[in-house]
Amino acid sequence: MKTHYKLFTLVVFFYMEVALIASKSLSSKTNDIEMLEKQTQEYVNAMILFDYEIIPLTNNSSIDLLGMHYLQQLNQWLYFGVGAHAPLVQGDYGGFMTFDVTVHAQKKIYNNLFINAGVSLGGGGGGSSVSQSTELSGSGGFIKSYIGLGYEFDNNISVGINYTNFKFIDSQIDNSQADIFVQIPLSYKVGFYANAAKRAHSLHDFLNSQENIFTLELNNLFQIEPTAAVKGMINNFSFQYSHFLNTNSYLFMEIEIGYKGRPLYNHIIHGLGYKTLLTHRLNLYTQLGLGSGGYSPNDIDTGSGLLIYPKMSLEYLFDDNMGVALSGGYLFAPTGTSKNYTAGIALNYHLTHKNSSVSSTKNLFYKGFRCTIFPQTEFKVKLNGKNHHNINMMGVQFDGFINDNFYYSTQVSVAYNDFKGFPGYGEALFGIGVQSKYIQSNKFQNFLQLLIGTNVNGIIFKPSIATNYSLSDRYALYAQLGYTTSVEVGSLYRKNQSMRAYNLGIGVTYRFSLL
Repeated sequence: MKTHYKLFTLVVFFYMEVALIASKSLSSKTNDIEMLEKQTQEYVNAMILFDYEIIPLTNNSSIDLLGMHYLQQLNQWLYFGVGAHAPLVQGDYGGFMTFDVTVHAQKKIYNNLFINAGVSLGGGGGGSSVSQSTELSGSGGFIKSYIGLGYEFDNNISVGINYTNFKFIDSQIDNSQADIFVQIPLSYKVGFYANAAKRAHSLHDFLNSQENIFTLELNNLFQIEPTAAVKGMINNFSFQYSHFLNTNSYLFMEIEIGYKGRPLYNHIIHGLGYKTLLTHRLNLYTQLGLGSGGYSPNDIDTGSGLLIYPKMSLEYLFDDNMGVALSGGYLFAPTGTSKNYTAGIALNYHLTHKNSSVSSTKNLFYKGFRCTIFPQTEFKVKLNGKNHHNINMMGVQFDGFINDNFYYSTQVSVAYNDFKGFPGYGEALFGIGVQSKYIQSNKFQNFLQLLIGTNVNGIIFKPSIATNYSLSDRYALYAQLGYTTSVEVGSLYRKNQSMRAYNLGIGVTYRFSLL
């Protein structure tokens, strides 16, 4: 218990430090700027929400969950976004993970005191074993509702307490309790979606933008004296988003999912990093992350789930936007026996690149991006030739323009019903797409995309067609129809576990551009 208390104190200080740094650098206010810039960019307000709760269980020790959410402000009082929950220092729940969409309302009631309430819907699962995962998560779907009070300090960070009900359908996790929360406000500039692939009119837009990097990595965990059932190397897909606070320091969030060795191994890591410019094209990144993950302590012993991850990577830039990096790190679980050296190779795509030598807008273009949240159903599912019921998932997809007609894409989906009787099915994919050129007078923009990734049994291929129907420059309705199939080449998919399914998704897209 003393060890868990010390670890929890360490986690609290880590997040307090992140919050203080972020509040100083990210919480900027809209200034009076030149008219030309107003025509091409606007400020967007959002928040990062952390909450922490301890849920008592009937037949098991309590589980503690840290919630992490990105919430975009829709109007003066309403927010919408996505998030995840993962355990830290209680029990033996390493690998338990949930993903959700959240609607959050908030309004000041007296000076800096405010009331907030919200609902999260999503899916997930995990536990010390497959049977315990079913006990904890039922069929995998959950609903979380909360209401409470908070206080906003002068540095714009808010803290408070909520009364929360967290319920997995047909499971032990069905309880109401208090949680504490911290909110970090964000305010940043984005360009209009119609500007995508167009030349910038003003250097002022570029010089006042913040650098952002999206990283896609093939990472490998080399286990050190493993004590659980999985002994060998674990091969993972890793997706990281880095947001710079200034020229050198950045915040990052990483999602990593296994495709071989232990398919659907997963962790979420976030923390602080520092970039050192070695030459014009060579950068060194050092970062310290804290998070949660694993698979189950029977397979990979991460104990209660808490992970600490120092890491370094060396990047060579091909141009201002694209670079390749080699990485190495040490990932360990303080409450378990899991210790790993890591080594990977990555592609870094600089969404916005801070090049001090830029002196004109001649080669400076807006880059288009889309983020889509959509429930999707896989139907006519065949597992090794046998029928399986529909799999209902909540999906999030991020697209970045290569040019007017091509884009790269990543997609993560988690089921909120069971797969073969167990909770926690998920998919992580990446790939490329072809799109019709966006024309403001045309309500529709159409896509064809080819994605490859992983589910619980190995590598899957997922081609699909999709469309956006414009509601405004920022928002569009989304629909997708596709096909999912296992890749049975070599040992990329488990023997006698082949999967075939059609899929249909309908949701909402948020669109913007960056320099």
